Amino acid sequence: MKKLLLTTALLSSAFFAQAQSVPNPNTTTHTYEMTQTYQVNVPQGSKGETNLWVPLPFNSDYQNVLSIEFEGNFKQAYITENNQYGAKTLYANWDEKAEKRDLTVKLLVQTQDREPMVQGLLKDYQAPEKIEYSVDVQQYLKPTQHIKIDGVVKAFADKIVGQETNPLKQAKLIHDWIVNNMERDNSVLGCGDGDVEKMLTTGVLKGKCTDINSVFVALARATGIPAREIFGIRLGQAVKMGEYSKSAFGGAKDKVANENGGQHCRAEFYLAGFGWVPVDSADVAKYRLTEKKAVDDKNTQAVANYLFGNWEANWIGFNHARDFNLYPTPELAPINNFGYPYAEVGGDPLNSYDAKAFGYEFISKEL
Repeated sequence: MKKLLLTTALLSSAFFAQAQSVPNPNTTTHTYEMTQTYQVNVPQGSKGETNLWVPLPFNSDYQNVLSIEFEGNFKQAYITENNQYGAKTLYANWDEKAEKRDLTVKLLVQTQDREPMVQGLLKDYQAPEKIEYSVDVQQYLKPTQHIKIDGVVKAFADKIVGQETNPLKQAKLIHDWIVNNMERDNSVLGCGDGDVEKMLTTGVLKGKCTDINSVFVALARATGIPAREIFGIRLGQAVKMGEYSKSAFGGAKDKVANENGGQHCRAEFYLAGFGWVPVDSADVAKYRLTEKKAVDDKNTQAVANYLFGNWEANWIGFNHARDFNLYPTPELAPINNFGYPYAEVGGDPLNSYDAKAFGYEFISKEL
């Protein structure tokens, strides 16, 4: 049995070096305790070691990781950021002959709403005459395997933004286009694979959060606006968005919630002279499907307006990683994204999207 506790003072992350957004000093903070219990199931007949990679939350101006604690019967376990995105990861492994494969992870995280649009901080935004992005921002202008920025993606982006040159207004045009043209498809596995070129080429403009918000990211990058997905998980009940929806944006009973299916991908884009701006086009589609609302419904429009430039804090972010290699490198590499735990037994991957078959349970509690 091993145990480790990391407090905020000990946590280091490449995220601190990245440009930050502006938090809302008047927003009430929320503190969540999240317990992840793993009893990794080894498929019958499988041989070899069991390796597990667990995404952990980053620190930022809107998210403060107060502690990370873990224990289990693993052979070895450690926290690493050794990957191209600096995605904080807990890696654990077990011998082939281990009688069981248990791990418990406890996270204590304080969150704060991000509302630069509500605050009016972007009301008169104008881009600087000369835009120069730092190295850590430049990487979010580049394509990846699933985030193409040329060909059909560039053609769509050019048509959507037209003659508009203000980056904030360009991003709003992209958000509005997605709201008006994309739909949520609950039959999609997990959060979707976010293959933007495929969606735009086939014209099947449906999916889940990774699919829809990856379209925003790709179209923004194709327009010259740095943008990125953020993979994370909902914790508890939405408050502000609950004004419009009873069920679309997470739920909790007595501030306790089972989050096995709570993984959610958000997005953000970068404005020179300001910083990162939150957006969540995908949750507009989720609202419409859950509440059976039309695009032009006044509540749909209210949700769409709020989710451009604002996020509610019933969610924590893990990383911005797409099409990359975990460390140590698994047999399946690169992986598409890292919002779910990932495990391999003898080099064969488990189904991360099936909590029961995989052997995990996530419980959050708002303190």
